[in-house]
Amino acid sequence: MHLATLKLAIRNVLLHKMRSFLTLLGTILGVASVIAMLSVGEGSKKEALAQIRKLGAANVIVRSVKPKASRGGDSSSATQPGMVSRSSSRVVSYGLTHADLRVLEELPTIEQIVPILALRKDVQHGRRRLSDARVLGTIPAFKQVKSIQVRRGGRFLLEDDEQTMANVAVLSQGASLALFGFENPIGQPLLLGQGAYRVVGVLESHDSGAANVGAVGAANQNRDIYIPLSAARSRFGETQVVPESGGRSFEHVELSEITLAVNQQNEELVRPTAAMVRKILARKHTSQNDYEVYVPLELLAQAEHEKRIWNIVLGSIAGISLLVGGIGIMNIMLATVTERTREIGIRRAIGAKRRDIIRQFLFETTVLSTTGGLLGIALGIVIPVIVTASLGVETATTLSSILLAFGISVVTGIIFGVYPAYKAASMNPIEALRHQ
Repeated sequence: MHLATLKLAIRNVLLHKMRSFLTLLGTILGVASVIAMLSVGEGSKKEALAQIRKLGAANVIVRSVKPKASRGGDSSSATQPGMVSRSSSRVVSYGLTHADLRVLEELPTIEQIVPILALRKDVQHGRRRLSDARVLGTIPAFKQVKSIQVRRGGRFLLEDDEQTMANVAVLSQGASLALFGFENPIGQPLLLGQGAYRVVGVLESHDSGAANVGAVGAANQNRDIYIPLSAARSRFGETQVVPESGGRSFEHVELSEITLAVNQQNEELVRPTAAMVRKILARKHTSQNDYEVYVPLELLAQAEHEKRIWNIVLGSIAGISLLVGGIGIMNIMLATVTERTREIGIRRAIGAKRRDIIRQFLFETTVLSTTGGLLGIALGIVIPVIVTASLGVETATTLSSILLAFGISVVTGIIFGVYPAYKAASMNPIEALRHQ
């Protein structure tokens, strides 16, 4: 019975191919737009979440920040706390200290702690030069805590390097290309500042926009250079020259960043650890606000919340197209009821019941909405691929977005087909037979 009704519905739809296609077009575009927009939103949020995860969901990151009172201004102005005036220069002391590091090392919830000292130096190999490169003095645990990978044939910093203040360097891929081109840099010398260093490793490439290496600021981390912290302190010190208009200033920063790694199996300890860090540093840095505490886990939760809201907004906007498609189906079915009034009267006269008429028209609307949904899915999967290939925008088509769009299209078609079906079933058989 139902199979015969379905075959009849398909035949009636195919009787007017162009009209049926135009009716389907609204549903096709609606489903495709829902899938495409959700794919673009999912892709962008997925990329943002991946960058936050690279910071380490179980990490707490503390960074030195130059106080606003010490930024810019006249070099001959009155001194601020931690500032020593000189004739045409000044020394500004701020940020994290080794005393802070020793205190934070005693926190019971952390597994590892990684200090970083960021410097700006000119680096040279032969005739190739990398001006004002960011040099990070750190310890071997940096590799594990920051989840970085070293290319085959090289290595990261070792405990012996730290203890002996060895003149060794690990290059990011961008720095390696800038200084050595396609030559293998392992074992090659380079001039870092006024000292000679030996390259012992090259890092795998990572997104330059990601903050995964955490490293103090938003510079391109594919051009960073890593040396032992002990060598950085011994060779370059903790005071850097900062050129300014009309003179120069000196910034004294003992540590640029401290990353605390909590046991990844106990992520619930991350927020309490961050609270303890804030409390400890607030007591030690009372004169100026010269540090910031970042908790990637909190950023991750916020980003996931924003992702859900964004998907709802995009889905709602695209859902309007599905609504328009449903109205189109209802409009064409009302016209079909009028055209087939005599047919309805004949079916009622030979014994068809109202539910049979309703079923017949609901089957036709279901065929229309289902076909439109399937074609819309195909178009919706292709569009994100084209967007990624042509614009380089990351997209991610998920099964849930496909099922959501298809389900809404079918339900919308059925809902908008109920009224035409009910109107057809409510006709007076005698009046229907008289219809010309």
